Amino acid sequence: MSDLQIKKININDDWMKYPVVFFDTETSGAYAIESEIIEIGAIKWFNGKIIDQFQILLKPKKKLTENNIRIHGITNEILEKAVSIDTVIHQFHDFINNCIVVAHHAPFDLGFMALAFEDHQLKFPETLNLCTSLLSRALIATTNHKLQTLVKELKLSGGEAHRAYDDANACLQVFLKCTEKIDPDQTIKRLLDIQSKDLGWVNYSVVQSHDSKLISLAESCRVQSEIVFTYLSGQTKGQTRKMIPLGIVRNPDGDYVHGFCLIDQQNKRFYINKIII
Repeated sequence: MSDLQIKKININDDWMKYPVVFFDTETSGAYAIESEIIEIGAIKWFNGKIIDQFQILLKPKKKLTENNIRIHGITNEILEKAVSIDTVIHQFHDFINNCIVVAHHAPFDLGFMALAFEDHQLKFPETLNLCTSLLSRALIATTNHKLQTLVKELKLSGGEAHRAYDDANACLQVFLKCTEKIDPDQTIKRLLDIQSKDLGWVNYSVVQSHDSKLISLAESCRVQSEIVFTYLSGQTKGQTRKMIPLGIVRNPDGDYVHGFCLIDQQNKRFYINKIII
């Protein structure tokens, strides 16, 4: 029988008792719904070694812009023969199920992935989610806590920055550096206490949130339809505004919609708890 046993995660256990998946996504833009996942890279780690990996390019429905390409170097030509996310999302769901899942700036990756699962009518996987950005901020002193800064200042092997598999590998290394700082208490509970923010999948859901306002805004994003609303903040607090919602960000510090404001004629961020539709 394999050393890898599927079992329910107990936060009082040492994290090393469970398989850990380090993953990263590259996307066609900064905001879920408006943008798409174009690359997934993941490493499964157990018993001190890599036991599996997941790496794939995904073809988006819309062409990438030069601004997109400048970030990760993935071009429309590279993606021409890539597969649709429809063909692999179930596979990735199975890959991370019953694992501890770790990403750097995890709310970004979890936000995109949660919507992908919902779009394909998949239940959220049974995982416990951690963020090396949050952990490193609490445990490691560096100039800043961007992944590439941590790679450089901790003298890690970074690979090609802003490519999903290499960033997942860098995330693994940062995580191991973080866990060194909490020795001998290597329990999952200790890591969660240090992280201090709940990164459960439901916090990044739209449909499963059962929040009618959030669902309505998401639907407007998908069709880019104009909405009229009152915003309870800013210089025009309480006045009627109009925007075309483009993307949704579910964030531990406050969910917001990224949209084109038809009054100011520019893209703006509107916090959802301050929107009245």
